[in-house]
Amino acid sequence: MKLHRRRLRLDGRDYTVVTLRPGTPSRFSTNFYHGTWHVLSDWGGARLLGRLLWGLAYQRVPGTVVLIDRPHLDTNPFDAEPADPIALVPALLTPFTHKAARDLRQRLPLRGAPDGTVRWHTHGLDTAVAAQRSQRDRPRGSWQAPWIRPRGFTERVDRIGGLVTLTATPDLLEEHAVDVSTLGDSAFHGMDYTELNWPNGEVQVFRDYRERVSAAAVARREILSEAEPAAEPAAEPAAERNAGAKAGTQAGAKALAKPESKARAKTGARAGTRAEANLEAEAGAGADANPRGPSRLDPYALNRLIWDRGTEVRRRRLPAQTSRPRTNA
Repeated sequence: MKLHRRRLRLDGRDYTVVTLRPGTPSRFSTNFYHGTWHVLSDWGGARLLGRLLWGLAYQRVPGTVVLIDRPHLDTNPFDAEPADPIALVPALLTPFTHKAARDLRQRLPLRGAPDGTVRWHTHGLDTAVAAQRSQRDRPRGSWQAPWIRPRGFTERVDRIGGLVTLTATPDLLEEHAVDVSTLGDSAFHGMDYTELNWPNGEVQVFRDYRERVSAAAVARREILSEAEPAAEPAAEPAAERNAGAKAGTQAGAKALAKPESKARAKTGARAGTRAEANLEAEAGAGADANPRGPSRLDPYALNRLIWDRGTEVRRRRLPAQTSRPRTNA
């Protein structure tokens, strides 16, 4: 497998940034959901990601980083929000600081001719994948090597400097490479996943990944076209939105726990009731004047609407089923 290589100076250090070639057909996306960073793709993308992880485990050049960026990134297949670039980092070989990640993100997308081409060797991966698949067929209760908890740093999945980053030791890179390469073997309803540094990371694949990406983009356009132009919220990183929601919930709980807040709550409840009645009256009066939809959409409500509409879009695209005429026996 051939990849492109670029030499970049990031945070005062020299880095070798390895990227996919423009003609590579695999596509990826990312999103942050239930406190976990997800790398999303299909069966083919999982096989390619497995080879990238396996080859990275055997790299010997300090400062090597594998980067997945446009044109190999899609908007995510749930609510069509932009994906973050993905960085794969060998933990014992490359120090990848927040400053280095920010410097790299500011240079994206990387343009111009690469500094060279590298042959990405993945010898032994196919054998390891076959061995793992054979383990599933062994008799129940047969002996297996005990799992020993590793000590010290092993891996980390996080969003660093605008990049969704997987940093892992060579042993973990190999293990993840095998797990990712077998995604789809045990798919349930066209979906499969494997954990990375759980609960911080996960690789999730869909059989109809590209169809989901397309449907989500159509759904987002439809939902926003039904609302006023000001309905689309300002772009905000997924991690910050989740952190803000959690902080708001905790702050509200602490406020309710204070004794003096109970008296304020009674007064506020009466005022809130009057305010809600006024808002409902205004909404009713303006319903006929603005039949297109709400003037403001909460980001979480918007994402949920897009998710549901995307399901409808995929349903509409299904071929019509013709009923067979019944015949009397």
